[in-house]
Formats: sequence, C-alpha cells, structure tokens
Amino acid sequence: MMDFQTLTVSILDGVATVTLNRPELRNAFNEEAIHELAVAFAALGTTGNVRAIVLAANGPAFCAGGDLNWMKKMAGYSEEENQQDAMRLADMLRTIYLCPKPVVARVHGDCYAGGMGLVAACDIVVASDNAAFCLSEVKLGLIPATISPYVIKAMGEQASRRYFLTAERFTAAEAHRIGLAHEVVPADELDATVGAIVKSLLGNSPNAVKEAKTLVREVVGQPVGDTLLIDTANRIAAIRASDEGREGVTSFLEKRKPNWLNS
Repeated sequence: MMDFQTLTVSILDGVATVTLNRPELRNAFNEEAIHELAVAFAALGTTGNVRAIVLAANGPAFCAGGDLNWMKKMAGYSEEENQQDAMRLADMLRTIYLCPKPVVARVHGDCYAGGMGLVAACDIVVASDNAAFCLSEVKLGLIPATISPYVIKAMGEQASRRYFLTAERFTAAEAHRIGLAHEVVPADELDATVGAIVKSLLGNSPNAVKEAKTLVREVVGQPVGDTLLIDTANRIAAIRASDEGREGVTSFLEKRKPNWLNS
C-alpha cells in the first residue's frame, strides 16, 4: 500500500478500515482522493488477510462531494478533459462496487453529491441518526450522472426521480425508508453496529461471501428463464464442490467450527 495523503488505511484482525481524512474540507474529494480511493480498494480487494472493508470518515462530515477547488478547475476544462476526469471518478466507484471483499459504509454527518455515490457503491450502509443526505448537483447546474448507476440501484427509481430533481436535503430516517441505508442508529451506537455486522461477515466462508456478492450483482434484473436457471444451478454446483463448500457442510455435520474460523 502506498502512503496516502487523503486517506488512512489500517488492517486489524481481518478488517481493513479506509478512512477519508480531509476533515477540514468535510472530506470533499479531488483528483488525488479519487486516485487514492481507487488504489486502496483495488489493493485491499486482493489482500489475502483482509476479509471485510469499512469505509469511514474523520471529522464532522462523511463527504461533502466534490472539492470546490477541483470543481473550479473542472469549469475551465474542455469537454474532452471533463470526460477524462469524470471517467476517473467512474472507475473509482466501480472499483468499490466490484471489490471482491464486502464493504460496509460507516456514515455520519453530511453525505452529499459524490459522497452519496461512495455510499451507494458499498454493500452495507450503516448511518448515524444525525447523518444528512443530499443530491445537490442540479443546484449547480449539473447532474449526478457518474454516481447514478449506484444511487439508483440503492434507492430506486422513484426516490431518485424526486431527489435528483429537487436537490432536497433528507434525513437518515428517509435514507433508510428508501433503501439507501440498511441501519440507522444513534451516533454513540454507530461503531458497535458496524462492528456487529463485520463480525457476522467474518463468521462466514470468505469464498461464499465473495460469490454471494457477485450473485446479487449478476442476477438482479435478469428474467426468470432457462438461462438464469442454468446459471444459478451451475453456481450452486460449483460452490458445493469447492473446498470451502465441502468444508462448510462437513463441519456442520461434524458439529465443529469450519477451518476459516480457525485460520
């Protein structure tokens, strides 16, 4: 792992914590932050002793979206330069979304614009009850295009219609109601709740968790026809025959812990 300027990365007992670390700028991201997030998640996704990743933030806000200086610079870019810049953000979000390890977002304070893209690209979202969300792009004459594949998947078409168009600020309770946040808890319970979810992840077969994450991503939206039935039958057959699949069933029948809990 490289030395990061906009993040901190720590690994403890199989859990990597990636922390946005520009608190004085409310963790708004620029080119460097985008690059570092992409590098960190690509590396952690292939790090053998990492079983789960927590995405967190230092300071009073989770992420305020784009850094104003970065946005000012973009305003002077040509359309081609803007496209290249947008693709770097798109690639970073895709890296988080496709990360083979489960990613849990620990959200507190303001989570605006691109910050919502970060959260929506994660697998599990836990928010404190003081978190606030906003897709503010249209206030600036922009649209949330690059983050839209993840945000729409997370909160659905109807909620996206409203909040993409109005740029209204909404609460953690509303984020939970529309499906963006899985859990909303008091701020003093945030770490304990994230910890409990991570503990659940660590108790499961690493390979099965990875394959289950892929399963959701690749099955959603598919018509229930012969192609899908064959595909899902092939997936369960392959994982039953895998080392961890055999070990999981055998350990259950023998009433012992599977070997991934002893490693």
